[in-house]
Amino acid sequence: MQRIAIVDPSDVTREPLRNLLLGVESVWIDAECTRYDFFPDIVQQNNPDVAIISLDADQSKALQLIQQLSVNYPNMPILAISGRGDGQSILQALRAGAREFLTQPVVLEDMLKALSRLRPDAQEGAGGGVNGLTIAILGSRGGVGCTSIAVNLGCSLAADKNNNVVLLDLDMALGDADVALDLVPTHTLVDVAQNVTRLDMQFLKRSLCVHSTGLSVLPHPVRIEEMYAIHEEHLQRALGLMRAAYTHLVLDLSKSFTPTDLTAMRAADELLLVTQLELTSLRNTVRILMGLESEEGLAEKVKIILNRVGSEEGDIDLAKAEETIGKPIYWQIPNDFKPMMASRNAGEPLIQYAPKCKAQQSIMGLANALSGKTAKSDQDGKKSEKSGGWFSWGRK
Repeated sequence: MQRIAIVDPSDVTREPLRNLLLGVESVWIDAECTRYDFFPDIVQQNNPDVAIISLDADQSKALQLIQQLSVNYPNMPILAISGRGDGQSILQALRAGAREFLTQPVVLEDMLKALSRLRPDAQEGAGGGVNGLTIAILGSRGGVGCTSIAVNLGCSLAADKNNNVVLLDLDMALGDADVALDLVPTHTLVDVAQNVTRLDMQFLKRSLCVHSTGLSVLPHPVRIEEMYAIHEEHLQRALGLMRAAYTHLVLDLSKSFTPTDLTAMRAADELLLVTQLELTSLRNTVRILMGLESEEGLAEKVKIILNRVGSEEGDIDLAKAEETIGKPIYWQIPNDFKPMMASRNAGEPLIQYAPKCKAQQSIMGLANALSGKTAKSDQDGKKSEKSGGWFSWGRK
């Protein structure tokens, strides 16, 4: 919980700011002040985590206040807010001692990101790894195991109590992440889309299902025809809020390359392309990579995930697959049919149903690697054959 003290002599801007912050669960408004000259006493009495200072009522007094507080309380971050977003105003506020600057009217996502950066541990990733990681998962064809990987990766990430993880099922027509976790949703992406103009953090969190592993899930629409009500701007708004409030987002995409899929890919930090050692998957992997090259920045995000390694009996080995794709395999997940299918039918993730099975151990390794917890030499999911570990599955 961040304790906030606000000073803004104007009711017109102070009240919307207060209402905005009241909708954020992780914020507590310690004090409000309508006079710049009274605010130092407020800070001394309350010792807030963050001071928010509006500049517009009297910019000269506000800048003097920022300078005074930054000297007297060097460890207390100051967030300056102004309707003037020109470079000169920003520069003056930062030179006076403000650490962040936001333009009025304040957008919730921008406020959440700024407050996140002002936390004392903002430079440290969640659990010592990467903070604010968005992972999109795309399949080379239907049935390659994208949803299974998305669900189990999300639950594995959520196993770290330092992480706050949400899974979005973006296969609008035929998604089944809720079924894989035996969840009965009361809200879906459609509710988010229909309320996008008043979407805030409280509403968004009420729309999520929370699994016993700690993973939050925003399911696909219940009725297929509802998928047409969800547009790119709806998803952009939801992703913006979630990125500010969650350490990890897992996006389970469809196979249709819809506008919402492309929006999710653009927002992602990592794009996991799931394939198998069989001709159709590898051919489609090449086609997808060629297609992604047409949009700047997407192809560079791709990491190839080889699923169900050991199940194929054909002539395609790992070296041949990498030669065909023209890109190295980032991670291999072994074929572990029995526990995987049993866990799906039971509506339980592997981390609960069969935590010691080969597939779950591999997915946990993938979660650690993506979060920066695994040594670089192990991140490709291939330990030496001498180790005899599960990483050596599927190697020729």
